[in-house]
Parts: sequence; structure tokens; C-alpha cells
Amino acid sequence: MRPRGSGVSRAGLIAGLVMGLVMGLAASPAAYAEWQMNLSPGATAMTHQVWDLHTAMLIICATIAIGVVAVMGWSIARHRKSRGVRPAEFHESIGIEIAWTVLPFIVLAAIAIPAASTLVSLYDTDAADVHIEITGHQWLWEYRYPDAGVHFYSRLAADSRRAELGVDGTRPQDVAHYLRDVDNPLVVPVHAKIGLSITSADVIHSWWVPALGGKKDAIPGRINKKWFTADKIGTYRGQCAELCGRGHAFMPIVVKVVSKADYLAWLKARGGRGPAADDLPDAPAAPADFDALAARDTLSRDEAMTLGKHVYNGLCSACHQRDGSGLAAAGYPALTGSDVATGPIADHIDQVIYGKNAMPAFGGQLTDAEIAAVVTYERNALGNAVGDEASPKQVEDLR
Repeated sequence: MRPRGSGVSRAGLIAGLVMGLVMGLAASPAAYAEWQMNLSPGATAMTHQVWDLHTAMLIICATIAIGVVAVMGWSIARHRKSRGVRPAEFHESIGIEIAWTVLPFIVLAAIAIPAASTLVSLYDTDAADVHIEITGHQWLWEYRYPDAGVHFYSRLAADSRRAELGVDGTRPQDVAHYLRDVDNPLVVPVHAKIGLSITSADVIHSWWVPALGGKKDAIPGRINKKWFTADKIGTYRGQCAELCGRGHAFMPIVVKVVSKADYLAWLKARGGRGPAADDLPDAPAAPADFDALAARDTLSRDEAMTLGKHVYNGLCSACHQRDGSGLAAAGYPALTGSDVATGPIADHIDQVIYGKNAMPAFGGQLTDAEIAAVVTYERNALGNAVGDEASPKQVEDLR
């Protein structure tokens, strides 16, 4: 048998590990300063929206967890056997059955509404100012600007490669952005909507720059799309996020966001043909105040189309599709060229207010201005060009 006191006890081992961790953090203040628990808000309006959604969900989940644990703790302490409390009988309780069905439904509905709106925005790759085709290779990235005639490959920077191989005594700690720099970065203009078409020439890769939004897999024989609009000039770094072979760690991504003038100059230096300067935005358009528009008694045509598109994308596009083509197999008809969207405007308003078949009644959910706006949008977009427009007063009269 081992003599008492010999060896290292479990408590002593744990204490040693904790002390070593504390001393390590104290000795490495720079590493400690960069440590964080929460997600980064990113550098685009969309990443900010995702971050806000994440924060809201985290608060909801934390509140539910704290509430459940608090009730459990109170119940265990208050109704413990040592106090002589007799357990209550809840067998086939209608009230409890209703409560644990209705309350989760309300919570899920509150989460689903903003989540659906964010997902719709995430997949809106239409009307990009700059289109870039990306192809993943083992182990580099290929970039092509089809509209500008620019094409190049982006590989791991030479100094990182020398440090990785130990050439000429180069050490990783001597290289800035070791394994995170490339020879030819992707260059895009600030404030412009950048549309990406991503595929692969060999195995599955994944294009991921955290500050510019979620990752998107590069799959052979398939084109996946994503978009981003960078709000600030700067350099943003990412990495292939799918294990793609032995060189997976050596295919970083670097995106340089530059001014419009610098972007056009870069295209010219690359021998490409740039868009007209006026075709690239100078600054993001001010977001529409949809709440204020929804409370209006009158709307201009532009205001109605702006508010109508917002309402349509949030409530109607899941069934009728963003382009109005519908889902006939599921019983959701196309709006493009439909009798409702091109027929009498009063019938169109009436159907939005009161619903029909699987379509819910939106009269109790939307204001007069919102209904008028979405009707106007459906009749003058989605492939329709009726030319008329609904007014909030018409909606009020038909309620």
C-alpha cells in the first residue's frame, strides 16, 4: 500500500493547475486583454443585426433559465420532506397542460418573428454593386470579377510560408499575422453591396471572414451565394472553416475594404474595366423609419413602395417567394400576373384584410398604411406593372 502522505492528492493537483493558470494569465497581460466571451458585432449592418438578435435570444434564454432554477430552488427548499409537506396532486390538470403549451408557443413566436426577418435579409443577394466569383482549391483561393475582367489567385503570404518551413531561420513569432496573410487580398469598395458566388474545384472548403458575416461552404459542382456591405475601410481576415486536407491551415482569407476611388484605381492597375464612379454608392442610404411610415395617413408612391417591400419581405415572401413566383405545390399561388394583383384594387385590399383559404387575415396585424403599401408594392413590383396605388383611406373604408 502507498504510505499516507506520499504522492500528489487530487485536491493538490487541482490547486496546482488553478495556480498555474492564474500565474500564466498574470504573466501574459496581452493575451488576457484580447480574451472575450461574447461574439464580435462585426463590421457590417447585417452582422450588427445578427449580433442584436443573438443578444436578445441570450437574454431570453438566460431569463428563462434563471427563472426555472429559482422556482426549482424555492420549491425544493419550501416543500422538502423534512418539513412534513405533502406533495400536491397535478394529475391531468387542464390548467398546467394549457400553461406549458401556450407559454412556450408565445416564447417561440417572439423569437421566430425577428429571426425570420434576419434570415430573409441574409439571403437577399439581389442587386449587388460588385459581383465576385470565388473558387476554393487545395490550398488557395481563386477570385474572379466577371464584370471587371479581373482574375487572380490568393495564396498564403511568403513570409508565413518561410516561417512555417523554418527557411533562413524565420520564426513564426517574427512574422506579423502569421498564417493570416496572403499575397493577393480580395479588394472591395466600402459601402457597396458585394455579392459572392462560392464554389470549389476539388473538396469542400468554407469561405469565412467573421467581421463580414457568416461562413459559406464551397462545394464542388454547386454555387452558394452570400453578400456583405462593409461599413468601414480596413483589412478583415478570415480562414477556410472546413477541414479540407493537410494544407487546411494554410489558406487564409484577407479582404481589403477601400474607398471608391482606391477601388477603381486598383481595378485599373489590374487591367480591369471598372464601373462608372456613380454606379458605386458613396455612403449607405439612411434606413427608412418603417414605424413612422406605418402610422401615416397618407403615403407618397416611393414611401408606399419602400414600406410595402418591407412588409412583403417580412410576412408574404415565405409563401409567395421574394420574386412573387409562389409555391404552387404547397398551395401558395404566384402573385406575378395573378388575378388578385392585377385585378380590381378593392378586391386586392379586401383579401389582405380578411384573408382567403390558407392566407391569414392581416387586418388585425397591419395598419391601414401598411396594408395600402403592401398592396401597392404587389401591384407594381414582382413582375407586375398595374400602375395604380392603394391609399390608407381606401383600406380604412373597406375594413
